Amino acid sequence: MSTTEMTAPAKPARGGRWIDHWEPEDPGFWEKTGKRVANRNLWFSIFTEHIGFSMWTVWSVLVLFMGRAYGIDPAGKFLLVSLPSLIGAVIRIPYSMAPARFGGRNWTIVSALLLLIPTTLAIIVMHPGTPYLTFVIVAALGGLGGGNFASSMVNINAFFPEGRKGWALGLNAGGGNLGVAAVQLLGLLVIAIFGATSPRLVLAIYVPLIVIAAVCAARFMNNISSVCNDTGALREAVRNAQTWVMSFLYIGTFGSFIGYSFAFGLVLQTQFHRTPLQAASVVFIGPLIGSLIRPVGGWMADRFGGAKITLGTFIGMALATGLVIMASNQKSLPLFLTGFIALFVLSGIGNGSTYKMIPSIFDVKARVAIASGEPKHSALMKARRLSGAVIGIAGAIGAMGGLLINLAFRQSFLATKSGVPAFWSFMIFYGACVVVTYVLYLRRAPVVRTAEQLRLAYVQV
Repeated sequence: MSTTEMTAPAKPARGGRWIDHWEPEDPGFWEKTGKRVANRNLWFSIFTEHIGFSMWTVWSVLVLFMGRAYGIDPAGKFLLVSLPSLIGAVIRIPYSMAPARFGGRNWTIVSALLLLIPTTLAIIVMHPGTPYLTFVIVAALGGLGGGNFASSMVNINAFFPEGRKGWALGLNAGGGNLGVAAVQLLGLLVIAIFGATSPRLVLAIYVPLIVIAAVCAARFMNNISSVCNDTGALREAVRNAQTWVMSFLYIGTFGSFIGYSFAFGLVLQTQFHRTPLQAASVVFIGPLIGSLIRPVGGWMADRFGGAKITLGTFIGMALATGLVIMASNQKSLPLFLTGFIALFVLSGIGNGSTYKMIPSIFDVKARVAIASGEPKHSALMKARRLSGAVIGIAGAIGAMGGLLINLAFRQSFLATKSGVPAFWSFMIFYGACVVVTYVLYLRRAPVVRTAEQLRLAYVQV
């Protein structure tokens, strides 16, 4: 039984770039047809999502170009980099439903072309003298790039069998996350070659790339007919406690990654008084490593269990945050960079492991239901429906972490001219994530002999 066929009834055959028969769980189908088609869609999904992440986080670069002539203080800049996080988080729910409504390929084309709006507007307004409110509006529109992640992940989730989802979703997300490092590296090159007065050049380079991404999606990607929106599953997921637990944990992993990606350069400028070139020369390193290691987090979750890897990453993130606090108090830039980059590495691993946990949790619940006498088809169908819905919800709420981190930095620098209070709050949060992960997913389960005991056992995923 295929993942997508268990997700919803098939749509009428449409031909063209629509696939009407898709059974990735069938080994014969997968080896003969599925693997090739799924991998092709994955690579072009990664490319488009990569551009989306670049445009989502481009304001982390643009604020480095905003010198005294712009008349914007650090608090105002932190607000500008917070707004794309907010909008990107809000639109992730509708974006996650769009592949089923319009087709994964079709929505990839549309979502790519939508990026031309904030990119073109930023080219127009990015100069001294532009009213701050105008910057606020254009920065908020940059959040369109954040929605691409949700639709891309839901779409790719439908192409791969259960045993390969961790790696595929990790690769898809990691390749997309690389867009953060790519745009920051491009910002460094522009500042180094042309100085801190040419922000429009960064934006102009992405205009043809956006068009190329849309054309490639149209030429090489597919829609799956059997994927349908299931608002019932979305409503059921909202009422399911696992949805909110995983969303909480995803705030800690992905929220940290995207929040630090937006804030890193500004923190270096504000706390360590780095010049735009000095900040840009290191700001891309953390997002680059964190993005590259995300698929490893998915692979580790496939191999050792998502909850174990997630627990380890949160413990590591709490320790790394302590190192950053120590470095801040000692005014040690090398120690600070070591701790901050460690946060990127660990959040990247955690991104992969937490996303893998979601389908695993509902797969365990399906096995519990089957052991209790529920028909196998019905139980597996429900698991696929709910896991897809939870992926969308958790992705949206997790992205809110980026907003919270930048607002925490804004308030911290306003009140104390230091990021230390913000880092203390992050450390406490990571400690809470450690407790939640262990208590809900890793406490030793009782010996299971009956279906009732299986139902009562702690889920280990």
